[in-house]
Amino acid sequence: MPEPFRVPDDLVTNGLEFIPDGLVAGIGRDATVRFMNTRAERVTGLSRGDVIGRDIRKALPLQDLEGRSWWECTDPWGGLAIRTGHRERLLVLPSGRELLVSAKYIRRARGQRVQAVVLGLRSAGGRRRAEKENAALLTTVAHELRSPLTGVKGFSSTLLRNWDRFTDDQKRLMLETIEADADRVTRLITELLDASRIDAGRLTVHAQPLDVRPRIEAQVERRVACGARRETFVVDVPDEVGPLWADPDRLEQVLTNLVENAVRHGEGTVRIATRRSSQDGRPAVDLLVSDDGNGIAEQHRELVFARFWQGGAKHGTGLGLYLVRGLVEAHGGVVRAEDAPGGGALVRATFPDVD
Repeated sequence: MPEPFRVPDDLVTNGLEFIPDGLVAGIGRDATVRFMNTRAERVTGLSRGDVIGRDIRKALPLQDLEGRSWWECTDPWGGLAIRTGHRERLLVLPSGRELLVSAKYIRRARGQRVQAVVLGLRSAGGRRRAEKENAALLTTVAHELRSPLTGVKGFSSTLLRNWDRFTDDQKRLMLETIEADADRVTRLITELLDASRIDAGRLTVHAQPLDVRPRIEAQVERRVACGARRETFVVDVPDEVGPLWADPDRLEQVLTNLVENAVRHGEGTVRIATRRSSQDGRPAVDLLVSDDGNGIAEQHRELVFARFWQGGAKHGTGLGLYLVRGLVEAHGGVVRAEDAPGGGALVRATFPDVD
């Protein structure tokens, strides 16, 4: 007769407490709980004294979100002999605690009866927080899309119903507004698609030598056309810096996001400059955008490049600087936030020269 399955004492005393997840094991045909680590106590809210020695199915009466008993649905001891366990899923205890539970079936050999069931337990709080963050993001994106679409719908409906009542100048103004709002929607969708490409590592660039001055000046002109004062911007692009190697469309995105970030979150003068530099011993060009605001706190200088990080801002998707970093790194460059010489924030994007 085979010896009963036994958990080594040194595993219980020396190993389980160092595992970041909760672990509980039901041993033998009677599914008696023989070990439970401290982390499992924390995530379940149950003490070891109330669980060890009991049938694991009664000590941890796990249910799915529809109220069905998980133990009855899976039936580890009486179910299919080829099962090796179950992937992680969200389950609930009668106390209302939500757990992410995975299961491993221990057999002496394939096809033999289950000797033990080991549960891995994690709190579902992290997932819930992620779901809330995703919901908040969807709300933000919906708002960012609805605002320009409301303008497009309003002006287009007005023009269609009252075309003959407006002068040519009034019609032009409305059509320009529609075009600007449509551009906002297109840009937001492009940002979301590029963010997904960055996450998947599928963002491609085609670098070429570019004269960056006219591109910066075009950015300033667009800002002025949107109501900004021309004297707010200072462009400093020395001739000796030479060309900046970048994908034209991607450089446009980098400039747009950096300038918008400086205008939206900074104060005073926005300075856009280029400087000759180096990266890892290779020639490079720095693109610098700074403002006269309060700057970026040192502990936030990496967080500002995180996806959807807004730092208390009430507008925007929090994708701007995340995209800047992804786009610059796709060119082989680096981006960092610094203090501007006269105070305020400075973002330095380094583009290496391409041989």
